Amino acid sequence: EEITAHSSNVSSLVLGKSSGRLLATGGDDCRVNIWSVNKPNCIMSLTGHTTPIESLQINTNEELIVAGSQSGSIRVWDLEAAKILRTLLGHKANICSLDFHPFGSFVASGSLDTNIKLWDVRRKGCVFRYKGHTEAVRCLRFSPDGKWLASAAADHTVKLWDLAAGKIMYEFTGHTGPVNVVEFHPNEYLLASGSSDRTVRFWDLEKFQVVSCIEEEATPVRCVLFNPDGCCLYSGFQDSLRVYGWEPERCFDVVLVNWGKVADLSICNNQLIGVSFAQSTVSSFVVDLSRVTKSDSIPHGLIRDDEPFVPPTPTGSSLRRIYDRPSTSCSKAQSRVKHNSESERRSPSSEDDRDEKESKAEIQNPEDYKEIFQPKNAICRTPPQNNEPFPAPPEDDPVTAKEAVKPSQAADVQTPLPKQELVRTPDPVQRPPIASSTPLTRTEPSVIPAARNEPIGLKASDFLPAVKNQSQTELVDEEAMSQIRKGHETMCVVLTSRHKNLDTVRAVWSTGDIKARNSVDSAVAINDLSVVVDLLNIVNQKASLWKLDLCTIILPQIEKLLQSKYESYVQTGCTSLKLILQRFLPLITDILAAPPSVGVDITREERLHKCKLCYKQLKNISNIVKNKSGLSGRHGSAFRELHLLMAVLE
Repeated sequence: EEITAHSSNVSSLVLGKSSGRLLATGGDDCRVNIWSVNKPNCIMSLTGHTTPIESLQINTNEELIVAGSQSGSIRVWDLEAAKILRTLLGHKANICSLDFHPFGSFVASGSLDTNIKLWDVRRKGCVFRYKGHTEAVRCLRFSPDGKWLASAAADHTVKLWDLAAGKIMYEFTGHTGPVNVVEFHPNEYLLASGSSDRTVRFWDLEKFQVVSCIEEEATPVRCVLFNPDGCCLYSGFQDSLRVYGWEPERCFDVVLVNWGKVADLSICNNQLIGVSFAQSTVSSFVVDLSRVTKSDSIPHGLIRDDEPFVPPTPTGSSLRRIYDRPSTSCSKAQSRVKHNSESERRSPSSEDDRDEKESKAEIQNPEDYKEIFQPKNAICRTPPQNNEPFPAPPEDDPVTAKEAVKPSQAADVQTPLPKQELVRTPDPVQRPPIASSTPLTRTEPSVIPAARNEPIGLKASDFLPAVKNQSQTELVDEEAMSQIRKGHETMCVVLTSRHKNLDTVRAVWSTGDIKARNSVDSAVAINDLSVVVDLLNIVNQKASLWKLDLCTIILPQIEKLLQSKYESYVQTGCTSLKLILQRFLPLITDILAAPPSVGVDITREERLHKCKLCYKQLKNISNIVKNKSGLSGRHGSAFRELHLLMAVLE
């Protein structure tokens, strides 16, 4: 079956692995569309991304979908509720791979920036970051027991990560080209990987060694999938499906399928479903697995000329350990995942809330939506109906019997969904007139967000010449340039002054013996909070620079930052205050509670004086924190955390 999936080119797609019938497509039009494989109409269209969709994944029970974009942003939607669930930001480049944890509410993401991040969907935060790859991470897979994460990358390696320890377990090398896919065996400690070097390798996860390597004179391996009982591996090449065994290495069968560059595989009702895309069209294909050779004593191809044939292991017997699958709740799964401080850097923000409000799930086909998603929420007293298998090809000769067919071969091809149904025309933006008889009053927001698309208090129309006749909107280049230059000199003066101030601070930093102390002194003396913020953003990255005397200088500045209207200033102030509370508050309280010393100890007296000064400043700041802890969004969460840390002061 072929469908026109998007108004522009399709950039990614994925099949649901539970039912095998759910298909999600992502396009250059920045939309994610949900389909049923055997139906021609789009069920749901998900919006919110502003750049093309690069990667998709559907969770095990097919209730959630995650999409990664070209800009590095990740969005999670609840398909049953038809709404955006989370927006996750942190990657600096394209999202190349995604996967859902089998038990906990975690999502793993791999990016062109070579990093792997583990996200807690419930908390909107990054739990851990895994570093080690040197090129794009092309595929991620959680192990069936949820303890490990396998990653395949363009650097020719496959890495295995221990989620509980938060570190790499082993690096598998041997591929001579980018590794495109990786897949865990459903039962045994075995891993399969497919590469652009036209090989499929099987790795033993107990002995950490290669079990077998199968090389084909075909095209790069595009996708792999184990049979549900683990008896064989299906490998998708261009225009063919190959069925492999690994002990010994052998090819059971080759099925010719005209699917081009197959993108994903799934199994349902003893049928293998493959999907591919070209431009804006998505094609789905079905292979009847009852006609495919999965295991026998006589292999379909040669094993090796110089090695005797070893009979294959009977189905059901295992040479390796089997995964432990306890009934695991989300909380238990979370306790077994290593966390790091990065989870604190990303918390819900007002910008995230705004993004999620702009993200929508548009139900295009209510009937199919209710049929697929709604029954899960209803109580049904009759057994659920099983999905009907796709029509099988006619059994006429052995060649035809092993060819895959499109579902549309058994019935007439349905007309694809018109493009205009997939593209939602945005509402026209109401803009103020270029020329107005009465001046427009500017209302400046009480809180200025850290990230915004346009300057606060400025309008594009202010930089355009007034047009007396609205029909004559064509501008002369000289007039437009003169309007743009208005205020340019003033802005240059402001930026030059700030640059000069930062140069002064940098000069003090490079020459002083006590870099942080002297630099902060000079930054405070300039009396420009923007310079203080720039410096603190550097000092906050290295906790070893912080000393007690530095706290006495910074705390009055933090008090100003927490009351600023600029979100970025408040954010920096919260980060600095949290660092001071964690490192110095126990020391301050201990020194103040200690009995006075006998004799004269100048060093101790100086330390006591600094502690008293810090304590007094912290008491003043605690009132601000307490008043702001009731706020909602990102800042409210940060202030509530600070309020708990400062409870000892009350």
